[in-house]
Amino acid sequence: MRIGELARRTGVSPRALRHYETAGLIASARAENGYRVYGEGAVIRVANIRHLLDAGLTLDDVSAFRSCLDGDMPSAPPSARGLEIARERLAVLDARIAAQTEARDRLARTLSARSADPGRP
Repeated sequence: MRIGELARRTGVSPRALRHYETAGLIASARAENGYRVYGEGAVIRVANIRHLLDAGLTLDDVSAFRSCLDGDMPSAPPSARGLEIARERLAVLDARIAAQTEARDRLARTLSARSADPGRP
């Protein structure tokens, strides 16, 4: 399939697909006219790349998961580096969630205090 079809089937822009290819995460063959041609497996591979990017990993991080990008991610064991990266990203996300929860709680307390005293601006 050509890049436009892969883009339609995955919801990823052709530009992003070219970027993934430059990063070595996906590969294409070239047709006689020079167009990129991707195999069916590229659909799953791109979906898995998007899954990891949406989870907060960078393209460099995703490269540590190359061994499990072509199939069912949970059943394919990542590299030791991939597991380390996933744990680091999870810790970062947990810290962000904790900070956002604290900010939300402060705002809720402030609004609650203001609601309890209607005369306060």
